[in-house]
Amino acid sequence: MPTVLLVRHGRTTANASGILAGRAEGVALDAMGREQAARAAGRVAGVPLARVVTSPLERCRQTAQALLDHQTVTPELVTEQGITECDYGQWQGRALKDLAQEPLWSVVQTQPSAAVFPDGESLAAMQARSVEAVRRHDAEVAARHGADAVWAAVSHGDVIKSVLAGALGMHLDLFQRIVVGPASISIVRYGQHRPEVVAVNTDAGDLSWLGAAAPVGDAPVGGGVGPVRPDDLSDLPPS
Repeated sequence: MPTVLLVRHGRTTANASGILAGRAEGVALDAMGREQAARAAGRVAGVPLARVVTSPLERCRQTAQALLDHQTVTPELVTEQGITECDYGQWQGRALKDLAQEPLWSVVQTQPSAAVFPDGESLAAMQARSVEAVRRHDAEVAARHGADAVWAAVSHGDVIKSVLAGALGMHLDLFQRIVVGPASISIVRYGQHRPEVVAVNTDAGDLSWLGAAAPVGDAPVGGGVGPVRPDDLSDLPPS
């Protein structure tokens, strides 16, 4: 199956101010966020992306555009409601320091599967629709572009954490153990029998080696040799 890059949007004005933006309009990348998005795009510039799927919110669309701008051949761009930000309901637009005093805060931290935001969405519902969207696009990319294709999903911190938890086989109550920073790239490959979580929360390093990844199959005992890039072949002893 293809490789999906789970890309969180860069830092926003709301992030910098400690505000829970949620689905509010007009929340854009700040100067640092634009630099972060460009750096993430540069990391995958050597990887031909078959598709870029983005949350409809502005900060993700800006980050997705950075990915497109760094591609030699422009991939298809798809806006996907299924990976939009969690609907935080009455929490949207409030300061995180104030939300930390709410009784629900401890539920979000310790038992997120039971967390339902007032007049908003549950974290369980957020996970269900985001995992469904990622798996659906992954299957479409495989059908159209083949099992070796690489594509990107540009989304939000909690959404990506929930997708990673699903791929890791973790209960949602453990998803707060995962960190997903602004403009970070996490990598998942969905196989026939199980997903492979290749990387989590990376923010540096060229990713062109993804083109040399072997098909998802049985896990090699001991860890295996990993992807062999063309440049690595020059370091091998003569046969």
